[in-house]
Amino acid sequence: MILTSYEHMSTQTSTAPKQKANPVEAGLKTLLADSYALMGQTHLAHWNVEGPNFFQLHVAFQAQYEELFTAVDEIAERLRALDLYAPGGLAGLAKGSGIEEMTAGPAPAKDFVAHLIESHEVLLRGAHELRKTCETTGDLETQDMVIKRIQTHDKTLWMLKSFLKNL
Repeated sequence: MILTSYEHMSTQTSTAPKQKANPVEAGLKTLLADSYALMGQTHLAHWNVEGPNFFQLHVAFQAQYEELFTAVDEIAERLRALDLYAPGGLAGLAKGSGIEEMTAGPAPAKDFVAHLIESHEVLLRGAHELRKTCETTGDLETQDMVIKRIQTHDKTLWMLKSFLKNL
């Protein structure tokens, strides 16, 4: 029997040494999990917000969760570019995130906004740590991506906090 090169490769066991631990890996995986959790919480707010500010918040939340959807993909693809595997699955991502879930149901619009503010702040704490780790390790490409994420979340925080002023 003649084996194709693929069949031959798939029967071999790897004797290559394990890769050296990547110090950026944990931070990227947390950023991915937190971004996914924040996307879910923003979607929850989008679906359930009510009241006189419904239309403006509904539209704003949609723009935010759509931006997060793109970001999640970019973060996962950065892991793959570093020859690491991206975590997945709702349970796995939830376990890897420090963002708490808001209970679905009726709530004042300001409560949704306040919860999203807290969630962005959790994500930002980890992102700032990851930025420092990237700088220390010389991973400037990942650092650049993380800086862009920080800028986006800073702007979103400003907008959410501005909504709560004088309420």
